Amino acid sequence: MPHRVVDFFRSSNDSIHNIKASVQRRSNPSSRSASRERPTRHSSPASSVFEAAADHLQSQICTTPPVKMAEPPKEKQKDAHSHHRLSFPSLHLGGSKSSKEQPGNPYASLDWKIESPPAVMHGEPENSTGALVSGQLLLDVKEDDFEVENFDAKLEIHVIHKRPYTSHCHNCSNQTTELKTWTLLSEPTILSKRIHEFPFSVLLDGHLPASTNNPLIAIRYDFSAEVTPKIGPVIKLAKNIDVKRSVQVPELPHHSIRIFPPTNIAASVHFSQVMHPISTNTFNLRLDGIVKHNVDAKSVEYWKLKRLSWKLEENMVTVAPACEKHSPKDPETGLPTKKGLKRTDVRTIVQADMHSGWKSDYSPSGSIEMEIQCALPPTAMAACDLKSEDGTEVTHQLVVEMVVVQEYAPTAHPKHITPTGVARILRMHFGVVITERAGLGVSWDNEAPPIYQDVPPSPPAYTCDIPYESVDDLSLSRRSQDRRRRQREPTRARNRKRPTDGDTNWYNGF
Repeated sequence: MPHRVVDFFRSSNDSIHNIKASVQRRSNPSSRSASRERPTRHSSPASSVFEAAADHLQSQICTTPPVKMAEPPKEKQKDAHSHHRLSFPSLHLGGSKSSKEQPGNPYASLDWKIESPPAVMHGEPENSTGALVSGQLLLDVKEDDFEVENFDAKLEIHVIHKRPYTSHCHNCSNQTTELKTWTLLSEPTILSKRIHEFPFSVLLDGHLPASTNNPLIAIRYDFSAEVTPKIGPVIKLAKNIDVKRSVQVPELPHHSIRIFPPTNIAASVHFSQVMHPISTNTFNLRLDGIVKHNVDAKSVEYWKLKRLSWKLEENMVTVAPACEKHSPKDPETGLPTKKGLKRTDVRTIVQADMHSGWKSDYSPSGSIEMEIQCALPPTAMAACDLKSEDGTEVTHQLVVEMVVVQEYAPTAHPKHITPTGVARILRMHFGVVITERAGLGVSWDNEAPPIYQDVPPSPPAYTCDIPYESVDDLSLSRRSQDRRRRQREPTRARNRKRPTDGDTNWYNGF
């Protein structure tokens, strides 16, 4: 008997499969009938042990109640079947992105070249003369006898509202206004194999907004051109024109004085009202009236500066208009009415807190002086000041906050300072303008040659001193003088002495 147990544990994996098969045959009556029909095999001593173990296992299965296993959800079954799928990367070389892109025309290509300086509007929108943009469209024809049916180009101003009137509505989020169109070829034309140049130019009015991209709105100028050939797909060109605005920087910094009653503190600030997106600006601050002498009480009161914080805020206001589908209808006419929602946003571009770095003087005419560096790094993403006719406006302000604490000291012992427990917060706002640099360029009207009709003062007027009546008399007198001269010439010819044949002195004179 022990050798049978040893043979059972030393058996191969086939014994385990035999046990499972016997269990399934005993549990399934159909399998039992099938097993009865099969021819019998001569069992060995080891196989009898396997059958005894299988009978014992089957008895345990029959005595225990059947347990119903939880079926996996359908989604998991789908996932289990999905991972058996075979993927062939070679069959997906042309992805969805490449299928959306239209193939280019193999016979020609289109490009552009801007010849004018960068589009910069100089001055405020009320006084600006705009910006001039000029260039050439380059149509590179690669084969002879390339026929073009038409060639058009246009310039549009595209406004994208990031918080539209109705979310997930393309028409509420995007508004376009056509500024200029060009019809470069209106009739079918056969072009030779070379680069054909088509010039274009446009004057952008000074009241138009500059290009911007802020959390509320994005404004850009889209230039598009389209060539329709007779053979092949349409040739398209889409570009953006970056339009900027530059405000002149004053030569002297702005000076502002603020008084904070009921105290005698007066703040004097020198700062530059015009800043650039990537620059470092300096403003000087001086506090006067920080010392107060009480003659009757023989004491001195001081205002000490404990903390100074400054920040540059950006205020954005825009109106999100409604499209024709979402705008309310007029009850009388039934037509859509113009309606929009006001959107505002305030964000802090840069800020800093200072607990030291100023000079304090507590003499009878004491003061506190400091110099603060206000830097605008590229990471600040500051938007330039903007004001348009559709209600979009971007402004900036410099906010300065100071915490001052009052202290008391006797006149005889000024070093024995005692806090009074009184503190105040001094807050100041200063409007600043963030604008682009003008660079070396000037406005287009200053570069143009002068025109007599437009340049004041006008050219001097020319006057004629001779009256018009005497002109005819002068012409008649000239005719009479010519007649007299003609009459005198024949008489002179008759009176002239003719030479003889023997007179040789006459020839020698010539």
